[in-house]
Amino acid sequence: MNDSAGPRYGRIDRDYGLRLATTAPEDDGPVWMVNLMKYRERADYRDGRPSVVSGREADDLYTPLESLAAIGGEIVFAGDVERQFLGDSPTWDRVAVVKYPTRRSFVEMQSRPDFQAKHVHKEAGMEETIVMGCQPMDRPGPTEADWTSVPHPPTGDDGPVTVVHVIRFDDTSAADVSPEDMRSYQQAAGAVAVPHGVRIDGWFAVEGTIIGDGRTWHQVRFNTFPSMAAFMAVVADPDRLEADETHRTAAIADTYTVGTRPTVNRLRESQ
Repeated sequence: MNDSAGPRYGRIDRDYGLRLATTAPEDDGPVWMVNLMKYRERADYRDGRPSVVSGREADDLYTPLESLAAIGGEIVFAGDVERQFLGDSPTWDRVAVVKYPTRRSFVEMQSRPDFQAKHVHKEAGMEETIVMGCQPMDRPGPTEADWTSVPHPPTGDDGPVTVVHVIRFDDTSAADVSPEDMRSYQQAAGAVAVPHGVRIDGWFAVEGTIIGDGRTWHQVRFNTFPSMAAFMAVVADPDRLEADETHRTAAIADTYTVGTRPTVNRLRESQ
């Protein structure tokens, strides 16, 4: 974000950037930055240096753990995308969530010399990204099934899967249509998903997209299942399919749905 020519991996929303930088201290507070990442096959450095690493490896070199620790930020979720269910392009490689103590701290980190020194690796490795500033929503509170008693429990070959839903609601419908359709879909889908062991790690409202392709988004949801087999059983359930056709299609204008294998998942504790 600091290169004078601007990042190659997305467009900065200057208005949201100004909000992040100028929120009054008494109104400021934590922000969860949700990152969708698509990597270059081979890292491409602007200074022309020979590239001997993949885009993913370059992004790993970028990971600004020291800068985050210095400002009180932390990575609260990271997962590689195993399967993309909805949303054709781009095909995402990784999802991560970074919690910052304040909106202003996110902006201030960009000017830190230690952060800038590492950013060259992100610029080289990232083909495309969407970074959304989010706030936690109240989570539905269904009873959570014991994973030892669900039809498809976690195994050594098929462990927990966090399904990430990025949603833009249909704002062309009447004001009360999309929310009602989504509520109806959630109730029907929940009735199917709970017996299969779904755990809601976090639902977030998107307050702005600092980097992206110009699209706006409304929510990001993180739902964890005991296994990919459990999630696929929910996907194939006739009652959920009917609810999807009847309500979800009417409510949602654009979406990405990806199944990730989390290596870090502290979303619940972070809220």
